[in-house]
Amino acid sequence: MSGKPSAIIFGAYFHLVQVEKTFNIARLLGVEAAKRKVKAYVRLQHPFYECKEKGTHDEKEDVKPDDVLGTWWHESLRMLAAIDDLNLVILRTAMVYGPYVHYGVVMGFLAVAAVYGYIKQPMKALWSPGKHPTHTVHVEDVAGGLWACAEWMAKIGRTEGNAIAGEEILFKNEKSKVKQVEGMIPADHKCIAPLFNIEDDSQVTMADVGNIFTSYFGTTFEFHNLVVNTMAKFKLDDTVEEINESHVGYWTEMITKSNPPVPNTPYTAYMDIYHLKKHVVSFNAQKLKEIVDYKLRRPKLDHETVKEVIDKLKAEGSWPNLEQTP
Repeated sequence: MSGKPSAIIFGAYFHLVQVEKTFNIARLLGVEAAKRKVKAYVRLQHPFYECKEKGTHDEKEDVKPDDVLGTWWHESLRMLAAIDDLNLVILRTAMVYGPYVHYGVVMGFLAVAAVYGYIKQPMKALWSPGKHPTHTVHVEDVAGGLWACAEWMAKIGRTEGNAIAGEEILFKNEKSKVKQVEGMIPADHKCIAPLFNIEDDSQVTMADVGNIFTSYFGTTFEFHNLVVNTMAKFKLDDTVEEINESHVGYWTEMITKSNPPVPNTPYTAYMDIYHLKKHVVSFNAQKLKEIVDYKLRRPKLDHETVKEVIDKLKAEGSWPNLEQTP
């Protein structure tokens, strides 16, 4: 079987997975929450969107969902917004990092930076010059923001919440899917729900994140040469193994030589296609600060916050503890 048919089959399968595991589960939970008349139902929305590189983007901006994953996460928001009597609030995050966070681009990036610090070589990345925004938020602020939104909604209810902070969740899917997917809301239906962004005050670029992480581990941050960058723009899947081969083996060595060893860590230095893609994330969080009165607990991504994350993961036994490098 050629590569193209295989890609089509995988794409169709991934679409079905997102409908079943993202959209349908969100619908069942939302319907049950409305039936039980919960005072606040806060939906966490990951940054599965393609932001423009310039400017910061508030909740009113029309941002495009990122591929199949982003499309069905976004569609879940429209569906939830259309449920009568659901006291819904949506909290859309920047790139999440922090202790015990086992997902996302930032934590994978941190593991790779640790490897290059271990072998005392520069860490190289794609997408030179890396000036596009990849804004971050600490997981403690994600949790704090979720709770603050819940308290806010519980006091005022959905009708007033919509009046104060409601935004239209625009249709971003294929119209043909409406008849195929149970619970999907028609394209012409206006879906409104309170929506807030949350990110820290660092407003970092990809290059900033790379420099913060690598300097913490005692190395430097660079970019792959023009040939590799050009290949990645057109055929990223062909460059994945080439990019990973130089550091994945050392991560295995690190978790084996760790004192004590941490062979079952959920963290990995392997960067899949999603992690290697160019992600532009920039969501203005002023609205959350003004309306909900949320104050950030970890406003900056810096060496201090990185150290806190690493120390907690070492204490948990999920990050390599190495006294010496090779």
